[in-house]
Amino acid sequence: MQDPLLIIALVACIVVLVILLLGINSFRKGGADGAKQSNKFMRWRLIAQFVAVALIMVFVYVRSRSGG
Repeated sequence: MQDPLLIIALVACIVVLVILLLGINSFRKGGADGAKQSNKFMRWRLIAQFVAVALIMVFVYVRSRSGG
């Protein structure tokens, strides 16, 4: 697990998980403020999830090209 691109992709996945949990926690609190904050977290989750998937795809592409 010495590949820096893999480590970056795994960190991005963990960031997505943390944002998801924060959004669920905000949603659980309820109220108008909780819903507003939850929506903000879920928008950030979508962006982070896109980045994570893109990094995973780049990692797979680079590994397939290098024969590893």
